[in-house]
Amino acid sequence: MDLTVATYIVYLAITIALTVWVGRTFSRAGLVFLSEIFHGDQKLAEAVNHLFVVGFCLVNLGFDALWLRYGPAVADTRGLFEALSVKVGTVLLILGALHLLDILVLNRYRRRALTELANQLGLPEASAPSR
Repeated sequence: MDLTVATYIVYLAITIALTVWVGRTFSRAGLVFLSEIFHGDQKLAEAVNHLFVVGFCLVNLGFDALWLRYGPAVADTRGLFEALSVKVGTVLLILGALHLLDILVLNRYRRRALTELANQLGLPEASAPSR
């Protein structure tokens, strides 16, 4: 088997596994934030959470597929590891950036929900619950 093809196979195995693992982690941790944002409406929180995870997986797997073809042909074992490190490292950076974006978006909505709750309870914004 050509080493370039072997690199593709290993790259896809690693990035698909990472995408699924990070997506599941987002799903578990994000559900807590979404439940608070939607004032305990668990069904809505689960639906939005599922949509976020599907969107995350589609974006990341799409990038993985497009990134597959870039890079030089692999001639030896050293080249295989170098190509994998660049490809997987780039995917990890993208995953990290998407994670940061996800956290920022969830935190923004969480703050808005807490402010709305404070307004409904007649509390000044400074005394809104902060967690």
